[in-house]
Amino acid sequence: MMTRLKFFAAFGLFFLGIASLCAAAPPAAKLTFRRVFPASTPELIEITVVEDSDTATYEIRQLDEEAGATPFVVSAPLRAKMFGYAADLHHFQGVDLDVHRKIANLGEKTFRWEQGSQKYETKFNYTLDKSATQLLQIFEGLARQQEHFVLISRRMKYDRLGINDALLQFESDLNRGLMPEPSRLVPLLDQISSDSKFVDIARQRARTLANRIRPVA
Repeated sequence: MMTRLKFFAAFGLFFLGIASLCAAAPPAAKLTFRRVFPASTPELIEITVVEDSDTATYEIRQLDEEAGATPFVVSAPLRAKMFGYAADLHHFQGVDLDVHRKIANLGEKTFRWEQGSQKYETKFNYTLDKSATQLLQIFEGLARQQEHFVLISRRMKYDRLGINDALLQFESDLNRGLMPEPSRLVPLLDQISSDSKFVDIARQRARTLANRIRPVA
């Protein structure tokens, strides 16, 4: 009987230990990019990525439009790269990225890192820092990618004749390598290519683009 009691006591202590470790684990880190550029289109871009979740959020709009973030997916490898650049920049703690030169206003950009009660951010107009530039390109690429996603989705629903023009815009940015994960649009392209309601030239272009960027199994 004592042996059994000791077993259950040890079993209970084991799970208490696991619970303590889980309770002590720090919350997931978040990385946010925000750009505010009045009189441009769009005037506001804000993207937040969570280190341990593939669900990120984006907000792309004019400043006078209603605020509201929308979820989208960012892969684990890309998130790891982004948080790696943030670590290179000491999570923006006491970091000054701006070149402090007289150049054109390119919009106020903010990088923010937060984990629990820790929050650090830095603002800049233009930077020459290599890690910051790489991180900026990824965030701006994600924003451009989501703009294409929204445009193509809207044309599919409300302007079938205009879908080919939207695909041409997407193809132009794809050719320039501006989008970090263009394969996220493959489901839309497959839908267009298989739907006879769209004109043949758009269906063929969608099929070609999908085959070009489709992830290799």
